[in-house]
Amino acid sequence: MAAFGAEQWLNELPNHIIFQKLRENLDSEDRSSERDVVKNLTFCLGGDLFVWDDTDRVFYTTNLRQLNSESGSGNHQTLMCINPPRFAVCQLLLSPTQQHVALVGQRGVSVLELPQRWGKRSEFEGGRSDISCKTTPVAERFFTSSPSVSLRQAAWYPSETDEPHLVLLTSDNTIRFYGLKSPQTPARLLSVSQSEDDSSVRLPARSYAASLGEIAVAFDFGPASSAPRQLAAQSSKDQLFYPLYILYENGETYLTYTSQFNGLSLSKPVGPLPMYPAAEDNYGYDACAILCLPCVPSILVIATETGTLYHCVVLESEEEEETRAVEKWIRGTEAVPALYVFECVELELTLKVATGEDEEPQEFDFTCPIRLHRDTLCQHRYHCTHEAGVHSVGLIWVNKLQKFLRSDEEDKDSLQELAAEKRCIVEHILCTRPLLTSQSAPVRGFLIVSDLSLGATMICITSTYECILLPLLSSIRPPSPPLLCSRPGAGSASSPLRGLADDSFEQHIRNILARSSTNPLVLKAGDKDTSPPPPECLQLLSRATQVFREEYILKQDMAREEMQRRVKLLTGQKNKQLDEMVLCREERKSLREAAERLADKYEDAKYRQETIMKRVKKVLGSLQTQLPILSNSEKDMKKELQTINDQLKHMDNCIKQVNMKMEYQKTQVDKDVPSARTTVSLNAQQKKVVQDVLKEQGQQIGDMMKLIKDIKNHFSF
Repeated sequence: MAAFGAEQWLNELPNHIIFQKLRENLDSEDRSSERDVVKNLTFCLGGDLFVWDDTDRVFYTTNLRQLNSESGSGNHQTLMCINPPRFAVCQLLLSPTQQHVALVGQRGVSVLELPQRWGKRSEFEGGRSDISCKTTPVAERFFTSSPSVSLRQAAWYPSETDEPHLVLLTSDNTIRFYGLKSPQTPARLLSVSQSEDDSSVRLPARSYAASLGEIAVAFDFGPASSAPRQLAAQSSKDQLFYPLYILYENGETYLTYTSQFNGLSLSKPVGPLPMYPAAEDNYGYDACAILCLPCVPSILVIATETGTLYHCVVLESEEEEETRAVEKWIRGTEAVPALYVFECVELELTLKVATGEDEEPQEFDFTCPIRLHRDTLCQHRYHCTHEAGVHSVGLIWVNKLQKFLRSDEEDKDSLQELAAEKRCIVEHILCTRPLLTSQSAPVRGFLIVSDLSLGATMICITSTYECILLPLLSSIRPPSPPLLCSRPGAGSASSPLRGLADDSFEQHIRNILARSSTNPLVLKAGDKDTSPPPPECLQLLSRATQVFREEYILKQDMAREEMQRRVKLLTGQKNKQLDEMVLCREERKSLREAAERLADKYEDAKYRQETIMKRVKKVLGSLQTQLPILSNSEKDMKKELQTINDQLKHMDNCIKQVNMKMEYQKTQVDKDVPSARTTVSLNAQQKKVVQDVLKEQGQQIGDMMKLIKDIKNHFSF
C-alpha cells in the first residue's frame, strides 16, 4: 500500500486542474511562428511543480507530495505578477538561492520573487489561492531602445552566497551582467566580438560576421575553482573563479574567468580553445548550444543544429601546442586549456524510415536549435530538447576516464580500450515530429523531479499541454558505493573467476542488451485532419518493427545464448568443485586424525615438562639455602621484621600508658563522687548519644585488643 500511495501522483498529475485550465486557454493563444520554438515553461522546486500560463501571465503551482493523498489531489495556487512581462515567455530559470524565477523571452527578461512559506503544509503565504508577487523587469530600457537586438540566452550567475546576477547574451555579441538591485544598469559588460576594434563594428560588419559564424550563440558556466595561473598574482587565496565558456556559431569556444569577490570582475576572453584531434571543418558549423557538466575534469557538450553532439574533455594542453594555436592569449606563455573531443554523437531528430524493403533510409536535411539541460540527479547525464522531441544522453565512460586520469603511467594503455568499447547511451524519449512532413509541435515544458521520495521521473509537457511522465533509466545512474560488509578483507576468500574480468557477468549482459536506437513515444502533431497518410504510417510501423527486431529480439537472443554458455560453464565448474569437495573431506578426516595424535603427544610432553620444572625449582631452592650469605629478598625480609618488632614495642608502650591513664581516671572519679549519689535524669536523645559514644569506644578498644593478641600470637610473645 505504501508503494501504491507513493506512485499515486503519477496518475493524478496528468489530469490535474492546472493542465485543464491551460488547455482551455490554448485556443486563445497567439498562433505565431513562436509556437514552433521549443519552450520550457515549467520548473520544480523540491516537491512543488510550477507551470507558467503565457496567456493569463500567471504561475500555477501544486505540491506533488500532496497528490499522493486524497485530500490534496486538486489543490493548487496561482502566483500573479504585479508587473507582468510584455513579451512572450519561452524559458524559466530558477536562481541558485531558489528565491527568484527569471521569465526569459526573446525580447526581455523579468524576475519574479517567490513569496514566503508558512503554515501546516509549508505552502506559499499559508495556502492562499491567489498571491500577488513582486516582478522586476531587467534591461527593459535597453530592449525598448534597441528593437533590432534580441536575447539569445540568459542564465543566473552560479554563486549561491553572493548577490544574484543575471547574465544576458544578446545578438549584438555582448554579454551583460545585471544585478537585482539595479536591474536597468549592467554591473559588467563583456564584448565577445571577434573583431579587433569592438567600437567600430557597425550593422554591415555584424552581418558579415554573422555570415562567417563569428557571433556568440551560447555560453555556460563551469564549476567553481581556485584562481588560474594567469590570475593568481592578482587574486587572493580564498577567491573563487567561475570559468565562462562562450560558444560561437562557427564552433569555436572562448574562455573567460568571472569572480564576485569584492564586486563582479571579468577577465579578458581568450581563445579559440584548441580542439584535439584537429578536424578540417573544425567539427562542423551551426553550433547552437553548450553545456558544462560538473565533473572532474570538466566535460563540455557542444550541440549543432544538425543534431550532432561533441563530448569534449577540458584539459591543459602542452606549451608548444598552446602557443601555436592560441594567438590572442596574453603574452602567449600561460597555460591554455584545450578541448579533447572524446566522442561524437548523431541524434535522430526525425525518424529515419526506409522507402522500400531493400532501400536505405532517406536522408533529410532537417535542422533545428537544440537546448541542453542538466540532470539534477546524475551529473553524468543530460537531456536535449528540440523541435522534434526529447533525447536523453548518459556518459557511462566518465567513471573509467576519471580512473584512468588518476592511474599511473603503466595503466594508461587502458585508454584505447575505453575509447573502443565504451560509448554513451542515447535514448530517444519523445518524438513530436516523426517525419519531415509532419507538423511541428515542440514541447512546452521539461524537467527532472529532484525529490527522490517521488522517484526519478521525467516530466514533459507537450504543445497541447499534455503532461507525460516517464521514468528515468537506472542503467545511466552512477553505481551505489559498496557496503562495508561487502568489501573483501585481507583474509577473505574470493573466487578466482572474479579476478579474470573487471566487469561482472551482469554488466556483460547489459552491454549485450544495450541499444543503439530506440522507439520513442511518438506524439501526433496537429489536428485529426493533418494526420500522416497511410504510406507514412506504414513506414513508421516498418521502422518500429525493424527496431524491435534488431535492438530487442536479436539482442535478447544473443543474451540468452550467452547465458546458456555461462550456465554450461558454471555447471562444469560445479561438478569439478563437487569432486574436489569429496577429496577435501577425505583429507580433512586424515588431518583430524593426525591432529588428535599430535594433541596426545602434546599433552604428554607438557606433563613431562611440568615435572622437570618442579625438580629444577627444588634443586635451585636447595642450592639457595646452602649459600653462606643472604640473598636480596632475605635481606629485605629481615629489615621488614625488624621494623615490625620496633612498631610492636612502640604499641606496647602506648597500651601501658593508656592503662595507666585509665586507672588514674578511675581514682579521680571515685574521689569526686559524693557519698550520696544523686540520680541524673537524661532524656531519650541524650541517652542515645551516650550509648553511641560508649559503643564506639568499646569497639575501638576491642579492635586494639584483638590486634595486640594477633601480634603476640604471630611472634610467639
